[in-house]
Amino acid sequence: MSYELQALIGTLELLTVAAAEVPVARVVPLAQGLALIPVTSAVLAALQGDGVVPKSGSGAGFGWHPDGFELRLAAWSKAGPIACVEAEFWGGNGTQRAAVWSDGRVVLGPLTMGEFEPAPAEGTPISRVLRRLGGYVEPGRVDEFASVGLGAHRSTAAWAAG
Repeated sequence: MSYELQALIGTLELLTVAAAEVPVARVVPLAQGLALIPVTSAVLAALQGDGVVPKSGSGAGFGWHPDGFELRLAAWSKAGPIACVEAEFWGGNGTQRAAVWSDGRVVLGPLTMGEFEPAPAEGTPISRVLRRLGGYVEPGRVDEFASVGLGAHRSTAAWAAG
């Protein structure tokens, strides 16, 4: 079974403000006061349409970041921390990358976990950025990823569709 996600994560309040700048963006509430914006091709196209030009490989190691997207993340992060996350798994193996912007700069990451690498003792990249955003492990849950509900959908498109 596969899982893939490209998203921005922050507080519901912050992401609502950010999404107002990108009309095709959809804010999806998560647990613990957090929310996510699935970064779909439509969201990337909207960013490209407003002058942000795609360039593969730019942006804190995220290959899908449009060139200049870090400036927008930096601006949004002045109102509160915002994370950029990506994950791709198939049959339990896969990759994760995550970073947090706050006060206009990257304050955590980018953190990367490659295919077949064991999860570090301090947690996977996504769990670590969730912790930085205020997420925590709830009783009976294995990590922050599960606790905020990131397992509810298996793809970025499914998050966008609701």
